[in-house]
Amino acid sequence: MNMTQPAVSRAVTTLERELGVTLLIRDRRHGVALTPVGERIVRTFRDILQGYDKIDQEIASEKGMETGSVRIGAFPVAATYLVPKLIRQMKQHYPNLEFSIVEGTIADVQEWLDNREIDVGLLIPSDKTAYSYPLYREGIYAVMREDHPLNEKEIISPEDLRDEPMLICKAGYEPPVLKWFESAGESPTIKYILYNYRTALQMILAGEGVAVMSELSLLDLPPGIVLKQISPAAYRDIHIASGPLEDCTIAVKAFIETARKLFPFEAKPTEISCNLYGRHGQT
Repeated sequence: MNMTQPAVSRAVTTLERELGVTLLIRDRRHGVALTPVGERIVRTFRDILQGYDKIDQEIASEKGMETGSVRIGAFPVAATYLVPKLIRQMKQHYPNLEFSIVEGTIADVQEWLDNREIDVGLLIPSDKTAYSYPLYREGIYAVMREDHPLNEKEIISPEDLRDEPMLICKAGYEPPVLKWFESAGESPTIKYILYNYRTALQMILAGEGVAVMSELSLLDLPPGIVLKQISPAAYRDIHIASGPLEDCTIAVKAFIETARKLFPFEAKPTEISCNLYGRHGQT
C-alpha cells in the first residue's frame, strides 16, 4: 500500500470515527479481523472498485484496446490442469490483460467469490454457487497398489470396498465418492481423511488403504499404483463461477467465454486406460 503501519492505523481509525461503527477487531493474540459490519462494508467497497475497473475497461474497449485484470481462484487440481491452458489462450487474444491466481480448497474458492476477493472461481458447485457454467466432467476411479488383491478384478463395486480401509480427500473432493457408496447402500470404512490428493497417492503407495478419486487427480501416478473402473460409473463436474454476469467486467466476461469455448462441456466423462504400473493415457 506504500503506507507505514501507523498511517494505516490512523486511516482506519478515522474511517471508523466517520462511519460510527467498529470495522476491525484488534487482538494481540489472534491479530486483526473484520467485524461483521466490516465484512459487509469491505464487500461493498470491492463492488465499487470493480465498478471503476468496468469503466476503465469500457473506455479501453471503445478505443480498441483490451485491458484490465482477472483474479482467478481454483482448487489445486483445476489450478494445475485447467488454469494454465486458459491463461495461455487468453493471452493470445488479449495480451494486455493481467491475471492473478490463488489456490485453496473448494470451500475457500466459494468464500472468495462470495466476498468479492476473486472475479472467477474454478470449483465443484454447491447450493451456494449461484452463477456457474460446467466446464469439465471428470470420471471417478478406484485407486490401489498393484499388489492389492482387488487388482485381479476388472471392475470395482462399492461392495468390493466395504471392508477396505479407505482414504478420503476432503474439501470438495468427497461428495461424489460418498454418493457412489450411498447408491449401493454402502458406507466406506474411512481410515484417513486428507486434503491433498498427492498425499493420498503416497499413502496408497505405502499400503495404508485404497481410495476412490477423480480423473484429474490421477494424471501423474507414481509407479506401483493402478486404477480400476468402477460400477456404477461416477463423475464430478468442474464449473467456472462468478458473480452475476451483468456485474462482471469485460475482461471477466471474456475469460468466462474463453473457458467455455476451450472446454466445451460434454456429459460423458473422459475414460482413462490403465495398466499394471499405473501409467495411463486418455482415450
